[in-house]
Amino acid sequence: MIERQLQGLIERRLLQTPAVVLLGPRQVGKTTLAKTIAARQPPALMLDLERESDRAALQQPELFFAAHRDDFLVLDEVQLARQLFTALRPEIDADRRAGRFLLLGSASAELLRQSGESLAGRVSYLELSPLLAAELPVAELAALQLLWLRGGFPLSYLARDEEASYAWRQDFIRTFLQRDLPGLGVRVPAETLRRFWQMLAHLQGQLFNASQLGMSLGGASHSTATRYLDLLVDTMMVRRLPPHFTNIGKRLVKSPKVYLRDSGVLHALLGLASVQDLQGHPVAGASWEGFVVEQVAAALPPDAHLSFYRTAAGTEIDLVIEMGARKVGVEIKFSAAPKPTKGFWQALQDLQLDRAYVVAPVPRRYPLAEGVEVIPVAELATLLAG
Repeated sequence: MIERQLQGLIERRLLQTPAVVLLGPRQVGKTTLAKTIAARQPPALMLDLERESDRAALQQPELFFAAHRDDFLVLDEVQLARQLFTALRPEIDADRRAGRFLLLGSASAELLRQSGESLAGRVSYLELSPLLAAELPVAELAALQLLWLRGGFPLSYLARDEEASYAWRQDFIRTFLQRDLPGLGVRVPAETLRRFWQMLAHLQGQLFNASQLGMSLGGASHSTATRYLDLLVDTMMVRRLPPHFTNIGKRLVKSPKVYLRDSGVLHALLGLASVQDLQGHPVAGASWEGFVVEQVAAALPPDAHLSFYRTAAGTEIDLVIEMGARKVGVEIKFSAAPKPTKGFWQALQDLQLDRAYVVAPVPRRYPLAEGVEVIPVAELATLLAG
């Protein structure tokens, strides 16, 4: 079994707060991780709210919670029983011991809003990403390439071969559109959302233009395109990366950039089933960029802020990370011998960064200039935590 980096943080939060909500898309490994944590905290009771029998046990949640106050309760797929948040509030207030509940859910704006209103000050939120380079033995570039191609959903990454991995991702996309989103109350036709998702895949790492995408959808309004983007962002399929604003007297780009968060899903939507398909494809560089963005985002503390910097004149840096008073820049290059552009060096001057890294598919780190290093993906987590 692959050891997830988030496990230690979840266990620390359970020592501090009555409930932890672990968010993540379907099939990302939430249930497996929860079972591992529950095995270390007996007595534990795990309910899967997709099972009718488990939902029946919670018909009277106040009575059920009171009867199991001595148990560590894990409630899986809580987005299917949102009324539980109302019952959890008085139960937590009646017994505010730390580590009583671990709630697992597929992210949605409504789920976050309802739980936030009911459990403010009583719960800690954490997000489980797909598998990370730092969690896997990817010191060899060939192993890193496998993770990039297949993405980080465990059943895709661990599939017996490329054909099986690709088939799993195609099935995942179909199930997500036809079952998971309707289960969250989404009433947009599955084929419409698939087309929109594929459009975003072709625009990986580019600025989001709602009007242009709406027209490509057959004349839909910009607000409709924005609503579709919100759906995919809320369900953690897409990352909307905001621009970095700073008072430097220059015209700054104000539109967000969009990335499909899992590189394997991106490749499946574009019909790229193998390394041969991916090599030389126009999306390869943007795919690598999105892959690295997710590695960076997962390595950051919860209070860090992630953005990109670009001026109208073309000065830019792919990521600006703000962690308290510390400001770090990350440039992403799909090259074994990366050479940042003039715009990157100008961005360093504009932003007065404490440190900058150029992330590339290289076997080892090396200095590029004073305060700037080229680093492999697997070292990101350690460097950003330091």
